[in-house]
Amino acid sequence: MSEATNAILCERNGPVGVLTIHRPQTLNALNTPTLLQLEAALTELERDDSVRVIVITGAGEKAFVAGGDIADLNSRQGLAHYEEFAEVIHRVFRRFELSDKPTIGAINGWALGGGTELLLTLDLRLVAQEAKLGLPEINLGLFPGAGGTQRLIRQVPLCRAKELMFTGNQITAAEAVALGLCNRAVPRATLMEETMALAQQIAQKSPLTLKLLKRALRDGAEMPLGAALAHEQAIIGLVLDSRDAHEGCSAFLEKRPAQFIGK
Repeated sequence: MSEATNAILCERNGPVGVLTIHRPQTLNALNTPTLLQLEAALTELERDDSVRVIVITGAGEKAFVAGGDIADLNSRQGLAHYEEFAEVIHRVFRRFELSDKPTIGAINGWALGGGTELLLTLDLRLVAQEAKLGLPEINLGLFPGAGGTQRLIRQVPLCRAKELMFTGNQITAAEAVALGLCNRAVPRATLMEETMALAQQIAQKSPLTLKLLKRALRDGAEMPLGAALAHEQAIIGLVLDSRDAHEGCSAFLEKRPAQFIGK
């Protein structure tokens, strides 16, 4: 198949859906057709009740996503960029951020520009030890425009976020973990194995409880503490109305594995 129809690979491994950005000849750079295919594949996995966790990675060993397509970006003027590419990438990235299913990034190589911005939308991030991360847009006379300016300052100390964006410097996988951008760094050879093991572990939990937990975390992060605590109180009440909550407690008391069905 041509790149235009095969930029995203969508696979299922039991309860885990795997999305692979498959443009290795461009180091998996993001353009509008690729983003639209990514959105369609995400929608497919979100609608599949058998899929409980979604993993995203890049094709090849060099790059997760090496950024946007610079030649395409250079061809645009402001209004066209705002109405076309920027509108699409913001919508797609927000879809990942708002997904009710846990998302895990398997960062197999360079995650630069849009690659780091995509990483920032994911719940958990495992990164190959050889990978490099960064927001180098300032070197092009630009700044991160796919949510990076706002998500980064909410996830790492402000002075470090500014340093990354002001200098455009790349950081190592170990530095990304120390900064809190990634959960852990692992050898590239075992990255997918460890990512899938983590995904399978999470997939054994109640999908309903995970969905409501994600909403409590996501919504609460944008609220004052008092409102967030009240929101948490309401959400845990909903959880206790579920079959899964009582199945989990009963299984613990009966010393057996719980069988969660998402109800």
